[in-house]
Amino acid sequence: MSKLAIRSSAWYGDKEIFLTFPKEWDVQKCLMTGHAEKPLLKDDFRERLLHPVGTRPLNELAKGKRDCVVIVDDLTRPTKAYQAIPAVLEELHKGGLDDSHIRFVMGLGAHHFMLLDDLVKKLGPDIPDRYCVFNHNVHENNVRLGETSFGTPVAVNREVMECDLKVAIGGIMPHRTAGFGGGAKLILPGVASIETIEHNHAHVPSGRGEGRINNNESRLDMEEAARMAGLDFIVNSIFNADRDWCELVCGDVVDAHRAGVKIARRNYLTRIVQEADVAVVNGYPMENEAYKVFSTAIESVKEGGDVVVLLHTPESSRGHYYNGRFGSHFGGRGWSPDLYLKKPWKMGRVIVVSPWHSLVDEWYFGVESQWVKSWDKALNLLLLKHDKHSEIKAAVYPYATLQISEKIASYT
Repeated sequence: MSKLAIRSSAWYGDKEIFLTFPKEWDVQKCLMTGHAEKPLLKDDFRERLLHPVGTRPLNELAKGKRDCVVIVDDLTRPTKAYQAIPAVLEELHKGGLDDSHIRFVMGLGAHHFMLLDDLVKKLGPDIPDRYCVFNHNVHENNVRLGETSFGTPVAVNREVMECDLKVAIGGIMPHRTAGFGGGAKLILPGVASIETIEHNHAHVPSGRGEGRINNNESRLDMEEAARMAGLDFIVNSIFNADRDWCELVCGDVVDAHRAGVKIARRNYLTRIVQEADVAVVNGYPMENEAYKVFSTAIESVKEGGDVVVLLHTPESSRGHYYNGRFGSHFGGRGWSPDLYLKKPWKMGRVIVVSPWHSLVDEWYFGVESQWVKSWDKALNLLLLKHDKHSEIKAAVYPYATLQISEKIASYT
């Protein structure tokens, strides 16, 4: 047997796990271009913040301001915000804002609340101790701002709107409707009301898949909402294989995001193995939204081939008030039985490997998915179909929720 190591358990130790395959199989580990990019150092963060795209440096924007809110994405995103926060705070302090006039709001969108342990993981141990950190409430305390040109009624978190300097920290990664995450998504859906999220998600056309930014009305709607909310400055990460910041793009909510997306397209680009008998797609580093692996899997696996999803998080799938499932036959406003996996599809089987199993979450991976608790059990299922001594083509994508094909990378 041959052995292959990959990363797992984002936010829960970032552990290494090992996959074994018959030595006769043609196993290809498919890495993204930015796999081994070096993480930014302290001075790198400082230097990047002094050279924003499309606006003045943060320390200049902070001058004369009364209160600052720092909006941060949640644990469904791989952003190690604690790596950038010290440099951001340093710039705010240079601009004259002391700690008593800075607060944090977690941009949850319609996701579940974060507890103190979650906040420490995302922000670092000292931030909840030194600053007020608030969870966004999608149902209450949102201020109505008007409508976008797409008809979306915009209501944004009250605490955010009461601050006269608004900064957002998040990551740029592929997104199935907005093209890429980050930028204006920290406002909509990040700190928007459920009505605002519903209209954007249900009534504004999307870019038809990951990678599309231009003419993507869903993203343009988000950007209008961010302008209406007065988001002053974004700090966005590009990730390496360990989800460290390997690049930082900051500045204007639109201009800086566009510049960051150009880097992200190159960084996450992955050579896709075509017509694979078996595609192994790892949910890392967004294992609580691991259903995002399927865009990579569908491009790689041949008709009738097998997809193995690696799902190593005790959270299973995140709670979602908009499109989550809340009963046997119903869910949030955006829920439907075939929301994530629509038939017909060309894959033969979906095998989910997870040490933790939640029956209600099987819906995210298809009601016909087979769940096992270890790689060895998954391999046994594969060997029942694929001859151990034949040359089977297997493709392994170590961080499939980030990886994009050449086709997706070429979109504009």
